[in-house]
Formats: sequence, structure tokens, C-alpha cells
Amino acid sequence: MVAGIGVVVVMAFIAVTAPLLFTGSPKEVDPFIRLQAPSASAWFGTDNLGRDVYTRVMYGSRISLIVGGAVAAITITVGAIIGLAVGYFRTLDSIVMRIMDGLMSIPSLILALAMVALLGGSVQNVIIALCVVETPRAVRVVRSSVLSIREFMFVDAARALGVPTYRILARHILPNTVAPLIVMGTFICAVSILAESYLSFLGVGPPPEVPSWGNIMSEGRNHISRAVWVITFPGFFLTLTVLGINLAGDGLRDNLDPRLKTRM
Repeated sequence: MVAGIGVVVVMAFIAVTAPLLFTGSPKEVDPFIRLQAPSASAWFGTDNLGRDVYTRVMYGSRISLIVGGAVAAITITVGAIIGLAVGYFRTLDSIVMRIMDGLMSIPSLILALAMVALLGGSVQNVIIALCVVETPRAVRVVRSSVLSIREFMFVDAARALGVPTYRILARHILPNTVAPLIVMGTFICAVSILAESYLSFLGVGPPPEVPSWGNIMSEGRNHISRAVWVITFPGFFLTLTVLGINLAGDGLRDNLDPRLKTRM
């Protein structure tokens, strides 16, 4: 968990301080130095348009972390609200969960591709599409927790004392769903970063001029035999970031779930 959190902190630091990390303009083109191998003047080499790959990779961390963080935050918030409602009020359960099941029956990547194609390629539209894709999973996690918690004695005692429903949900049930929500949030963040890269690589994500890791690899795939570094460096940063988030999520799960602890 510490290693994973450390990786995430380093990537967040890179994203925030990208202009200060000896970078130039990620959109600056120089055809005279196109497909140049890594050197002292271009640490990660240059791409097919002569743009500095190091600069674009550093700025690309912003897009990936923004997409991952925004999708995780929005999805967890919406999933918690809907999950609390359908888990506590059984009349809503059969209606809302059938809608969620319908969304989950569609392959995630295909649904995201269709939504981005419909809305248009931009960072905001990618976030919207991924939120729609991932929200049903968050709803199901919260709903399963609420279904078990609502049968506990302290909830029955609160009802017997006449505590309003909104207060029971906010003070007694919601706090007991925080642990699985945190773990689910790390999973959604990692999946969203990968999904944004998939969409960018397929050409339906953010516009090509936006320096995201997926766009960098998409533009370099046609020159992989001559300039493998154009794909290698953004791919390495993408892998490291997703691995760090997954390690942090696994560690949080082990520490927040008392059943998984090895000792009291």
C-alpha cells in the first residue's frame, strides 16, 4: 500500500509541476529533428512531428490523472446516492437495478466508444462517458452493503426511536459503506485511466493535439519499427500509474476490512 501510494503521489507531483520539470511546449513542432532517438537534448526522443516526447509524457500525466480522479469522484458520489436509495427502499430496487443491469450487460469499452462518438471527442466527454459506464458497478457495491446493514439491530433501534429516514441513511448506514467505496474508487480510477488510453489510442478520445498518453502511443504506432521510444515511455508511465493505484487499493482493502487482517 505504501509503495502504491508513493507512486500515485509522485505521478500527482509530476502532473502539477510539469511546467517546472525542464519541459517545453508539448505542442511545439520541429520537423528537422523528427524521430530522434533519446539523447541529452531530448531525454525521451522526439515523435514523427519533432515534438519532445519527454515534455508530452510529463503533460500527459495531467490528462490521465484528471480523467481518473474525476471519474472516480463522480462515480462514487452518484453510486453512493443511488445505492443508498435502492438498498434501503425496496420499491426502487427492482426498477433501478434493472436499468443498472442493462448498462452492465453492454461491454464497457463498446458503450464508452458509442457515447464518445455521440458526444464528440474531448476530455469532458470522455469523463461523462466513463462515469455512465462505471456508475452501475458502484451502485451495486453500495446496494449490497446497504442490504446487509439495514438489517442490523442499531438500524432497527433508530427506527424504533423515530429517527428520520434521511438521518438513518446519513449517520448510520452511509459511514459503514465508506470502506468498500474507497476501495471501489481506486479500482474505478485505475480502470478509467486505462479506458481513456484505449479511447485515445483508437482515435475517439481527446483531440490529437492534447498530450495524453493514449494519444502519444496512437501517433507513434505507425513508427514503432523506427522509433520504439515514442510508445515505450508513455506506456511505462501508464503501467506504473495503474499499478500504483491498484497496489494502493489492495492495501486499503486489507486495512479497512477487519476480516482480511492477519492479526487483531
